[in-house]
Amino acid sequence: MTFTDTPHAPQPAAGDRRRWFALAIVMTAAFMDLVDVTIVNIAIPSIQRDEGATFSQIQWITAGYALAFAAGLVTGGRLGDIHGRKRIFLVGIGGFTVASALCGLAVNPEMLVASRILQGAMAALMVPQVLSIVHATFPAHERGKVFGLFGAVVGLGAVSGPLLGALLTEWNLFGLEWRPIFLINLPVGIAGLVLGRRFITESKAPRALKLDLVGVALVTLGLLMLLYPLTRGRELGWPAWGYVSMAGALAVFGALVAYERAKGARDGSPLIELSLFRVKSFAAGIAVQTVFGIGLGVFFLVWTLYMQIGLGWSVLRAGLTGLPFSVAVSAAAGMSVQLLVPRFGRKVLQAGALVMAAGVLIYLWEAERYGQAITSWQMALPLVVMGAGMGLIVAPLTDAVLSEVPREHAGSASGLINTVQQMGNALGLGLVSVVFFGVIDEELAPAEVGPAFVDGFQHALGWVAAVLGVIFLLMFALPKRPAQHVEGGQETPAAVTKEPELVS
Repeated sequence: MTFTDTPHAPQPAAGDRRRWFALAIVMTAAFMDLVDVTIVNIAIPSIQRDEGATFSQIQWITAGYALAFAAGLVTGGRLGDIHGRKRIFLVGIGGFTVASALCGLAVNPEMLVASRILQGAMAALMVPQVLSIVHATFPAHERGKVFGLFGAVVGLGAVSGPLLGALLTEWNLFGLEWRPIFLINLPVGIAGLVLGRRFITESKAPRALKLDLVGVALVTLGLLMLLYPLTRGRELGWPAWGYVSMAGALAVFGALVAYERAKGARDGSPLIELSLFRVKSFAAGIAVQTVFGIGLGVFFLVWTLYMQIGLGWSVLRAGLTGLPFSVAVSAAAGMSVQLLVPRFGRKVLQAGALVMAAGVLIYLWEAERYGQAITSWQMALPLVVMGAGMGLIVAPLTDAVLSEVPREHAGSASGLINTVQQMGNALGLGLVSVVFFGVIDEELAPAEVGPAFVDGFQHALGWVAAVLGVIFLLMFALPKRPAQHVEGGQETPAAVTKEPELVS
């Protein structure tokens, strides 16, 4: 999120009930985005079967969303600063609703991939405005309660997404098969658009930064040059142009750094604030977020394919099997922020990486031992352990990364953290071609598909465990205890000490 210091900005009257309607609207939009990611994952095998999508296309159904979301996040936040957060939020939620309709009505895999990319771009306009609108709408002394509610919404999205996706796909409403997972966004989005126009108060940054469209273009080009060969390489026999493209991506990223340095010196409004990387904890934290995103991108897609294609489970059984993981993530996240991090600091995050790695290794052992005979109950233990480890990491990580960042750059830094996590996720989804499909023969008899997918899952789990080991080591560069700022008589994390100016 991008926030601008305005210490004396006016706040809404404490008795104004409209702000709670505004909160409900932006929270619903955030929930819709969170659910949309997990709801699609669980339905991927159904989409692949019903639409005849290739495996590279199903990777792009998820990776395309993550890439568009990542590339547009910072620009989406700045558009809100410049043109008004309410206005850009409404454009984003309206566009997200239209893109959801296009996804639900897609007539072929190519249209679905294009619609998902549009959906990710619209989410990049919508999501950055959520916390900005909260800051503009609520006085400092109420924000503790508000961010508690926000955390509950995040937890609810993690728990309900896979199950909701499984139910909607399994029910096959009106014979639409998997399409209701997208079409369900239509009534929610329309209600958010209508009510948002009425109840959300407009706000802008008094000194908004300029857009850096060249920076966005370079980031997007570099990622496409890296991801496209990864996802298509196996199907095409790893042609030489793929390696040239991936090597060229490094040159594009080098050009991005040079351009951002020059733009920062010229007008002080680069897409990426390079000076932040001189802060050791921030540089390490960005690396942690990126690598963590890669690990999650690999695991969740492969896990879904393993259960539904490798084991032959129904989408509902797969969704229910994932519930222990989601519940454990939510419970551990709340405990880590409220009880553990204030007492143990960085050790909580490192313990989370080790616990999650232990869960992955238990899962790997069980998958090898039981093969296709494994049951949902046998998966519960490793999933709870993995979920607990992930919860210990995700909730306090942003504050740990931002704790040593100068106050004036907190907004840019938090936006960059969200961006690199999504980029890591997109890269992880691209790597599925290597770590999962790369060990599966292209020509398989029907009876060989299940065992091959089980073996591929085990191979991918080994990679995920290695990624978590790297994350554990990178975390040594994080501060031992995240710094806190005092605002309004209360301690608040570094990520939320900025306050936008209200516009009447």
